[in-house]
Amino acid sequence: MSDQFISIEELHPIYQNLKEDELIVDVRTEEEFAEGHVPGSDQIPFERIAEKADQYREYSKVYIYCRRGARAQKAYEILKNEGLDNLICVADGGMDRWNEAGFPTEN
Repeated sequence: MSDQFISIEELHPIYQNLKEDELIVDVRTEEEFAEGHVPGSDQIPFERIAEKADQYREYSKVYIYCRRGARAQKAYEILKNEGLDNLICVADGGMDRWNEAGFPTEN
């Protein structure tokens, strides 16, 4: 799989039809995650993302998002450097745009 980047708007239909072997990961802080996140998403701060590399290898696709896109891109690069090729980075927007669009959240 080559470098894959999508917008938060493109993540919306994916989250609605998420397959069992796919995962959405929020790389914001626990506090930010608790304030609201994409329903069903996993959370780990981007600084600790490498700890989950082996676990994430088991998925066909791992979608990574944050608040605006910068931390998601950093986490994406960290995991790529760990040899993962099943990553999709939500580099255009993040939870801020998800909320602006009125998409559903979980707290």
